[in-house]
Amino acid sequence: MQLLTIQRILGILLSLFSITMLPPVLVSWYYQDGASSAFLTAFVLLLIIGLLFWLPVRHHRKELKIRDGFIVVVMFWIALGLSGSLPFFLTEVPKMSFTDAVFESMSGLTTTGATVLTGLDTLPKAVLFYRQFLQWLGGMGIVVLAVAILPLLGVGGMQLYRAETPGPMKDAKLTPRITETAKALWYIYLSLTIACAIAFRLGGMTWFDAICHSFSTVAIGGFSTHDASIGFFDSATIEMITVVFMLISGMNFSLHFLAWRHRSIKHYWKDSELRTYLAILGVISVVTSSYLYFSGTFDNLWTAVHQGVFQTVSIGTTAGYTTTDYYLWPGFLPILLLMASYIGGCAFSTGGGIKVIRIMLLFKQGYREVLRLIHPNAVFAIKVNGKALPAKVVGAVWGFFAMYVFCFSIMHLFLMSTGLDVVTSFSAVTACLNNLGPGLGEVGANFGDINAPSKWVLAMAMLLGRLEIFTLLVVLTPAFWRR
Repeated sequence: MQLLTIQRILGILLSLFSITMLPPVLVSWYYQDGASSAFLTAFVLLLIIGLLFWLPVRHHRKELKIRDGFIVVVMFWIALGLSGSLPFFLTEVPKMSFTDAVFESMSGLTTTGATVLTGLDTLPKAVLFYRQFLQWLGGMGIVVLAVAILPLLGVGGMQLYRAETPGPMKDAKLTPRITETAKALWYIYLSLTIACAIAFRLGGMTWFDAICHSFSTVAIGGFSTHDASIGFFDSATIEMITVVFMLISGMNFSLHFLAWRHRSIKHYWKDSELRTYLAILGVISVVTSSYLYFSGTFDNLWTAVHQGVFQTVSIGTTAGYTTTDYYLWPGFLPILLLMASYIGGCAFSTGGGIKVIRIMLLFKQGYREVLRLIHPNAVFAIKVNGKALPAKVVGAVWGFFAMYVFCFSIMHLFLMSTGLDVVTSFSAVTACLNNLGPGLGEVGANFGDINAPSKWVLAMAMLLGRLEIFTLLVVLTPAFWRR
């Protein structure tokens, strides 16, 4: 294990992250909200820590091994959650405990969108901007950004990329060089963000709200600058713009790349994962809208439709925006929507959850077992987009699902042991592990009132969800540390 090289890269990444404290400083100066000192202090501290890591080992440039890539990604994300909490902890308004600051930071960076804050409308603009900016940075992944802009990471960039990117097929690249792949992803991500901000502005938002919400929409994060979330604007136009960009961001970014490179949209419809993704959201939208209308929750059909579609897409893609208190909706709808978050977005998207491709493969494997009972001697290949998948990918999906259920169960039981009721603990773990945000029960509105031990467990759940469990758990196994 290249410990000195790992230390060098961590120092570079922390120094890089310190720069993210400067945009909120500019926002604070522009609006004169008095929060600039907290961000300047955080910038200096993180820069010093990063340099202290980097300077003693700046000449070590050995290639990273697979294990090294996992170590860097896990350590950096943990360090990131702690580092990102500094401004929250240092600001006078809001006054946050260390636990709450880490929870808010981890929620932002993992694009979960669960918050402990209330009174967002009165908070300093710099703090509001910083929350949204954290989600935007975490959406595509800061390590992927580093691979894109720091060629000095060399060959090891592939190991970092594989450790952080979502989805079961880790070796997929858009271009021959991993640096170019990372750059392509970020160009698409940036272009979508700019387009989203312009659309929000044309829809009636202020430039500040438009930029902030474009960060969290394209990142599928769900943070807002208002307590009422998207419902604050009371605009069907803004809600539909949000729906469109959440749908786009929940798609596989490699499809956006192919569409851009070949100037054609045919790749979208040819992709079976995308068709499944749209079909699932479409069916749940119809069920939700119909139940809202026929149950009398909304008397107007159009209102029922656009509320049903918005909440389905928001929760189904794991964004977590709200226009109303969906957890108070009648019947089975809150549970149905919460269950939709388990599916989440497509692989290589900014969405959370298990991912559509894994759900597809689980069903295909289940169907294959049924066929094997009928034809014991037949050989059935599992195909995606007409191509048979390697056995190791198929097996990895079952392994991921098993570990997902195991981690969920352990955290659910722990939260219940701290005194939370069944509904609250179940939905809180679901919301954090799927990087969704809002839950049910006591965490329907926010997470501010639950106990501190639960917040630390949920912060771990967010990280597990963002790194897709294996990346984090692999460093905890004895085999990982054997020579």
